Amino acid sequence: MRIAALLFIATVLSLPAFAPSLTPAGAQVEPADIVFKNGNVYTVNEAQPKAEAIAIKYGRIAFVGSNADVKKYEGKKVTKVIDLKGATIVPGLADAHYHFAGVGFREMNLNLEGTVSLDDFLAKVKARVDKAKPGEWVTGRGWIETFWKPQMFPTRWDLDKIAPNNPVYLTRADGHGAVANSAALKIANVNKNTESPFGGEIMMDKQRGEPNGMLLDRAQGLVGRHIPASTKADLEQALMLADKRSTSLGWTQVQDAGVGWDQIELVKKLYGEQKLKIRLYEAIRGPGADAQRLLREGQQVGLYDGKLTIRTIKVSIDGALGSKGAALLENYADHDTNGFLTFKDEQVLPMLAEALKKTIQVEVHAIGDRANRTILNWFETAYNEVPMIQRMDRNPPRWRIEHAQILHPSDIPRFAKLSVIPSMQPSHAIGDLHFANSRLGTKRLEGAYAWQTLIKSGVVIAGGSDAPVERGEPMIEFYAAVARKDQKGFSGEGWHPEEKVTREQALKMFTIWAAYAAFEEKKRGSIEPDKWADLTILSADIMQIPEADILKTKCLMTVIGGEIVFDTVSKK
Repeated sequence: MRIAALLFIATVLSLPAFAPSLTPAGAQVEPADIVFKNGNVYTVNEAQPKAEAIAIKYGRIAFVGSNADVKKYEGKKVTKVIDLKGATIVPGLADAHYHFAGVGFREMNLNLEGTVSLDDFLAKVKARVDKAKPGEWVTGRGWIETFWKPQMFPTRWDLDKIAPNNPVYLTRADGHGAVANSAALKIANVNKNTESPFGGEIMMDKQRGEPNGMLLDRAQGLVGRHIPASTKADLEQALMLADKRSTSLGWTQVQDAGVGWDQIELVKKLYGEQKLKIRLYEAIRGPGADAQRLLREGQQVGLYDGKLTIRTIKVSIDGALGSKGAALLENYADHDTNGFLTFKDEQVLPMLAEALKKTIQVEVHAIGDRANRTILNWFETAYNEVPMIQRMDRNPPRWRIEHAQILHPSDIPRFAKLSVIPSMQPSHAIGDLHFANSRLGTKRLEGAYAWQTLIKSGVVIAGGSDAPVERGEPMIEFYAAVARKDQKGFSGEGWHPEEKVTREQALKMFTIWAAYAAFEEKKRGSIEPDKWADLTILSADIMQIPEADILKTKCLMTVIGGEIVFDTVSKK
């Protein structure tokens, strides 16, 4: 059955003027805790698409309607009334693919985002090296060579010039590649005789016959395991920094793509101490011991007043397009390889069958067309092995493919046929457009970032950012989805503008469709009575303003479960 048929509101109709309140006339109501009025409310509820006012009681939405009708919810002395003066309200935005701790660590560590050249990159690294003690590791993340001239990966020898006495390990923005200097490679005993591990590559300098310092996917662990581990205190600080940043941008939930139980236990501690405000939907890394624990103990749903859910296993089966590790059906256009898979079927298929039986959701990172075809095949094999009648839950399991970036056109209809949710990040497309053509060639771009084609095939797309791979800002993601251009307005040749989405579809990607991907569409994702009072309040009407102005739009207020967790409105 198609996902769009399961989710009634998968297609948004035109948005008429706001409808009257759905509360019965003359009904007795309790005073609300909070009333918002004079707002430009987009509800993502087909029965009542627009409104002016919202009332909140006990952390849930009590009323949606007009300024006139909301007055009956305004109790003297007990109701906080907020005049939004025309600001836009949308359902609380959710990021369906996020690395929560990684966002926090980005705030703490050497951040190499925005480096415009190799020299700029080396200057930032040198500034950190100059502060380090001899022999101390220097680590960082966020560099990407896309805008460098020439577009070449940095090498160990580049780093050796600025860091002869410190081991250096710097992760590419996508997390699927890293460059290490000679000191780091020596500590890890990586040399010309070291073989690349399955699911990874030690890139070589062909003229020198030596590793050039670039390590892809599983090969990163050869050096990474020697870096001193972060402490529990570091992780706690990272989680709290991520919470602060995420809520200030308007995110009310993030779906955390792949963590271990050590992080889960710390998250629980912080919720218990009321130090985290955002909702977290956690996926446990698999296959392996962490995933087996989830399969053994079962899902945990709605902990801490609905703030925390643990019900998903995350698997990564290929690398990234930029670092040339994505698994393709044919060779890269600019590299004599077709990437690699990081797991074999015998490692994954037994886990998939057990997850089906025990109603554990599975989400799989797949970027290349070979990786996407492989996981669709694996899902289909598992479905056939464990038919619906043998499952605890007789509904489709809402399994997901994370990224689904490069698809062979013949595989696109299989998402709807198998009820698989594509969980996609619009900003990947507007960043990748600068190199995807050189990696893939024009022909394969027909199945790249195929948002509109997937939606028309009968599926919903859960929208995310993949932060800290990308900035993790909702307005960048919304803009990328509707414009399909980079932030300067550029769109590359053969970039298929017909694949961009409407603003209504984009809003759903980050609200109701993301909620559906988390089994929460009855609790959140639209603004209607009895749903959680999760709201994002914006400085401009993103459904109407020119595309370029979307990027200038700011979050004014974030409300989670009726609690105002970020606020610039009241301070004015």
